[in-house]
Formats: sequence, structure tokens, C-alpha cells
Amino acid sequence: MKFITCYYKRLRIRKIKIAVLAVIVSIFFLPSYVAFENTGDNMFTVFLNGVKVGTVESEKEAEDYVKAARKQLALDTTELVLVETELEVQGSEVLWGEVDKPEVVISNMAMVMADNVRETMNRSYVVKINDFMVNLANKGEVQQLLQAAIDKYDSEGKYTVELNLDPTRELSVLTTKVITEEEVEEATEEVVMTSAGLDAEIDLLFEEIQPAGEPGFEDYDLGLISMDFGDTIEVVEAYLGAEELSDLDDAIEQVTKEQEKNEVYEVQPGDTLSEISIITNIPLDKLIDMNETLEDERSMIHVGDELIITVPEPELTVVRQEELYYEEDYEADVIYIDNDEWYTTQTKTLQEPSAGHRKVVAVVSFENDKEVGREIIKEEVTYEAVPKIVEKGTKIPPTYIKPISGGRLSSSFGRRSAPKKGASTYHKGVDWATPTGTAVVASSGGTVARAGWGSGYGYVVYINHPDGRQTRYGHLSKVLVSAGQTVSQGQKIALSGNTGVSTGPHLHFEILINGKQVDPYQYMN
Repeated sequence: MKFITCYYKRLRIRKIKIAVLAVIVSIFFLPSYVAFENTGDNMFTVFLNGVKVGTVESEKEAEDYVKAARKQLALDTTELVLVETELEVQGSEVLWGEVDKPEVVISNMAMVMADNVRETMNRSYVVKINDFMVNLANKGEVQQLLQAAIDKYDSEGKYTVELNLDPTRELSVLTTKVITEEEVEEATEEVVMTSAGLDAEIDLLFEEIQPAGEPGFEDYDLGLISMDFGDTIEVVEAYLGAEELSDLDDAIEQVTKEQEKNEVYEVQPGDTLSEISIITNIPLDKLIDMNETLEDERSMIHVGDELIITVPEPELTVVRQEELYYEEDYEADVIYIDNDEWYTTQTKTLQEPSAGHRKVVAVVSFENDKEVGREIIKEEVTYEAVPKIVEKGTKIPPTYIKPISGGRLSSSFGRRSAPKKGASTYHKGVDWATPTGTAVVASSGGTVARAGWGSGYGYVVYINHPDGRQTRYGHLSKVLVSAGQTVSQGQKIALSGNTGVSTGPHLHFEILINGKQVDPYQYMN
């Protein structure tokens, strides 16, 4: 009996050992159970946006699972998705506890996130042309927008727009390049032909031995030879809301339709307001309204003045060159012969011109529809033009100044209602109302031709000037010079008054060229 009792004792001890071993094995080989450690919270219940999504072993594990869930949600779309997420972790200290598998927790989190999507941002492209910007939904629309701009001038479809990633930029920025369809085909073909290279070398050798002759008109490939954009274009990848995107047709109209834009015109020698109006195709009254420095059509302009002009232009400028053949009558350049004894206002035609005729191939440069340059690359003259030969003076002519200080303009040059009986209805000078006794000075230096009473002029002074012009000063109260006297510009010659046919104290002033009165305002400085 004693032997049996000992045997049973040994058996119980063995069972206890086996149980203890099983517990140890479970600790090392069953990770879904958390061993009890008296160190605080060791299992955590996770809530996302108030919804329970599982249990984990640590708070960091919960945060990592949120990141994984976001990534999983992003893989299901090519757009940028914004999601409202509020993570809550409740810890507890347990002896034994089962946590959820990572894939279960991540999946639960992804489902909660999908129900809480705040906004989906579309992967889009911002097209920037100088200061103008438009947002398009995809790269294909960008291509169509830019292609529409060049198709406006490329009726044969020879050119296409290529978008390339700019390697010098940190962000994803695309640049544009306009290339021919032939260049596109060549870029896609990777055929190496050794014999072709040998043939090219042989052709080059023969060209050096016997250079090709001058090409005839039939040898030129007429038509469009180059095309590019004249403005800086940047295409930037961005994520935008659907409401921020532009309709493609609207964007094409915005970019290609001509808009009125202000530009500056610099006054050139010989320009008048009426000529500028014709050159710029802007009505004269509108040109005056656009420029505060202009009061009316008589306003003075000077070389170098800048005038605002409005011209129609699209947002995106397309520059191109066309090779054109044409026949035309042409004029030879004028030949000038200087005469140092004459003023620059004096000219004489020694030979009348006669137009010639020629055949031409020219490269014409355009910005949109406006021609900006022309280079003749082949010309064949049918018959020569005869040049115009002009003799011209080189001496600077005298200048003319206002003959009184101050005064109110009371009557301009030209047609008017007669101010009183006996007065002319066509005014041949300019009147300034001014008190009697105001000093009158010579508008330009010269010789006094007449000084005294002049009927309707009252007391009057005539002065002849070296450039052949004459000035007259009427209705004077006192004459201070005599005939034959030489006077200088600005010299006091008389006092203003109210003599002759006059309606009140004023000075009447005339400038005559070849004996005919002209508008003094066109000649006074």
C-alpha cells in the first residue's frame, strides 16, 4: 500500500509540473493573450469617431492602425480624400485578455473613415499664363486647351503641344513645347540604320565638291515653318474641389478669344493725333478719352510721349513664322541730297519715283494675327524701281513761342460766328483776351516788315522770319518797333489793345507760310 501511495503522489506532482509547463508555453506561444503585469493598463479598447473598432495592446499600436487605415482608404481612389477622425483609447489592467488581430482593427477603422469622408479633392492641373490662371480636371484637358490655341493658326494640323516635367523644380511642374508631327514620329521610332549614316556622309562629301546652286522659287516649302507660345506657361499639379474646376470649353474661349488690353504707344517724329488714330485703329475721340494728358484734337504731343491705346489680344500669345511667295510693285528707297543753306523745313524733289516689280519669297513673323517682322529670303526683280531724289535742308529752323504771358483763349483758328458786324466768319489767327497794355513779344526772331495802322487790324506789327514764315500781331494799343528793325525771339515789340475791328481788349496773332495763314497752335512750342 505504501508503494501505491507513493506512486499516486508522484503522479500528482507530474500533473502539476505539466500544468505549470503548459502555462509557460501559453505565455510564449499565444500572443493574443496578455500576461498580467502589475504595471498599470495593459489592454486598450479603441474608439474611432465614437465607434468601437477593437482592442489593442498599446496606444501607439492604435495610432499606427489609424495611419494604416488611412492608407488603405487612399488606395481605393486616385483623388485626395479628407476625413474627420477622432481617436479615443480606453485602457484597463487585466490578468488575461484577448486583443483583436491587426487586420480586423484596421478594416473596422477604414469602414468608419469611409462613413466620415469630409471632402474629396480632385487631382487637377492649374494652368498659369503670365498672371492669368485656369483650373482643369486632368492632363488631357490641359493638352486640349493649349492645342486649341495653336490650332487657331495651324489649319493643316502640323504642330502639336508636348507637356514635359521640369526637372529643375521641386514641385510637379510641367512645361510646354510645340513640336511638329514629324518630330513626334521621329521620337517614337528607334531605328538605327548604319547605311543611312554612310549615305549622309557621302552626300555631304559630294556637296563639298560641288555645292548646290541657288534654290528656285519651286524649291521652297511654303507655308507654316515654325510655331511656339509667346507667353510663359506653367502647368502645376494640384488637388482642388470640383467647384473650383473650369469647364474646358469656357477655358478655351477665355484663352483664345481676343480681350481688350491697354498698351503704350510712344509718339514718333512726325506723328499727329489723327495719324496715331489711323495707325492704332482707334477712333480719335476714344483715344482722347483714354489719355488724361489730351484735352481735344488740338492737344500738343511731343516725340517720346507715351499714349495709352487699347488693343484686342488673347490671353495666350501664339508666335509663328510663315514662308510666303508673292509678287508686288515696290518703291525704291528715297535718295536725299543735303543742302546746308536750307532749313530742314525746305525740300525740293529733283526726280519723281517710279514703282518697280518683283517676285519674292519671304519669312513673315506673326504674333497672333499681327505681323511683327518680314525677311525677304529670295527676290527676283522683273523691272527696277526708279528712286525719288529729294534735296533737303539741314539747318534747324526757328522756333515760335506764345507772344503774350497768360491771356484767355477767346477765339481759335478756323470757322466761327462773326463776333460783330464787319468781322470775318473764318478766323485766320488766334485771339487771347488780355487787358490793354499787356506786353507783346516777338514769337520768333526776324525783321519787322510793317509797323503801324492796318485798317481792320488796328495798330499792327508784321515780322518776317529766316525760314520764310511771317507773324502778325493785331489790335495793339502801342507799337514799339519800326519797319526794317531786327528783333530777337521774346523781345518786347508792342502793347496789346482794342484798336481796329475788335470786340474788346485782346491780341490777335497769325502765322503765315507762303503767304497763307495757318493754325498757330500747330507751330508754337
